[in-house]
Amino acid sequence: MSQPDRNWAPDSWMDRVALQQPTYPDEGQLQQVLDELTKLPPLVTSWEVESLREQLTEVAQGNMFLLQGGDCAEIFSECESSIIASKLKILLQMSLVISNGSRKKVVRVGRFAGQYAKPRSEDMEEIDGVRMPSYRGDSVNAAAFEPEARRPDPQRLLRAYERSALTLNFIRSLVDGGFADLHHPEYWKLGFVAHSPQAAEYQKIVDSISHSLSLLQTLAGANMGEVHRVDFFTSHEGLHLPYEQAQTRQVPRRPGWYNLATHMPWIGDRTRDPQGAHVEYFRGISNPIGMKVGPTLAPDELAFLLETLNPRRQLGRVILIHRFGTKRIEDCLPPLIQAVRKAGQKVVWCCDPMHGNTRKTSNGIKTRNFQDILSEVESAFEIHSDLGTYLGGVHCELTGENVTECLGGARDLKEEDLQRAYKSCVDPRLNYEQALELAFLIARRMG
Repeated sequence: MSQPDRNWAPDSWMDRVALQQPTYPDEGQLQQVLDELTKLPPLVTSWEVESLREQLTEVAQGNMFLLQGGDCAEIFSECESSIIASKLKILLQMSLVISNGSRKKVVRVGRFAGQYAKPRSEDMEEIDGVRMPSYRGDSVNAAAFEPEARRPDPQRLLRAYERSALTLNFIRSLVDGGFADLHHPEYWKLGFVAHSPQAAEYQKIVDSISHSLSLLQTLAGANMGEVHRVDFFTSHEGLHLPYEQAQTRQVPRRPGWYNLATHMPWIGDRTRDPQGAHVEYFRGISNPIGMKVGPTLAPDELAFLLETLNPRRQLGRVILIHRFGTKRIEDCLPPLIQAVRKAGQKVVWCCDPMHGNTRKTSNGIKTRNFQDILSEVESAFEIHSDLGTYLGGVHCELTGENVTECLGGARDLKEEDLQRAYKSCVDPRLNYEQALELAFLIARRMG
């Protein structure tokens, strides 16, 4: 755990420039909501946070692998049991495939139970000559292009807290109940396997998983759900600083401050200004913290950020989530790896192959090509291997449903297929089959 900094307080970020913050029409109403949030129970506990940090220490040392995935942005209307369970199930199945192939334990961190705020490129959006505030996620405003919907509403912060609490409660119930058919991979929806060039190899992996789990079940003499309790941790971008501050607490018998709205908050690519409010807030909390790094980040700036966020060089403290795009990773990643090594830091390296590969179709639909996603992951493995570092994780936007938002995959989705089941309000996600196919390819690469 990190030691407290006497020059830091949960509100010291207010002396810095805070990017990507909504402008509320009634500051008094906002303060009333924040006062209420401050009094509400925390969503996670400090010992859960410390458990994750310990596991991330193992990732940093090359002994485990981090799988981080979930929605680009959660929406209130999808706080439903079936949707939550499907996200957990695909993460669980992906982790089992990766673990079987790599022979390493997998740390499962979901982008859920708090991913309700999103950064935007522009403060305003214009459609047919009409300008309105951009949609910044359900915790701020609504997606409908209407004046009332786009007006930032502080009450939405309370709804985000409540939906996060409901989601976490259901997740914990599922986990304690030994959910998912781990010992029956034949029940998984693997129809895409027949369409894939790697069909025989995938089937071999499935058979291997089935054999391993059956053997363990036989040796243990119990159902797999009773043998091993599966851990799930939560994460979200710590974007809305007043909300994050309201859930930042001190706890008995532990030094420092914890953000107890989530286990692992992260700093986005648009808010990692070394002198900015987000870096100031994050440097003082005891949670493991992620940071998105992209093509605009210079090596010396990264070294400065790491010195600010992790001056004691704690293992498991910082997760660098690199997002360059398949065309730029070979030029951008090596200098950053060398800068981290020169700075004497040891971080968790995690590949986000989604954000750098976003593009628009000919008719204006935002999408990603699955082949580009695979290519960036492959390049990341190669670069880290060549430079003697360990690619310790992947960070994906995905769903357990069979949406049609990303092109390609085993079924070779085309542009005309996207409109069939495109549901995302913000960024395109991998569907169930594409996510599981990615897991098989990671397992093959690590194995």
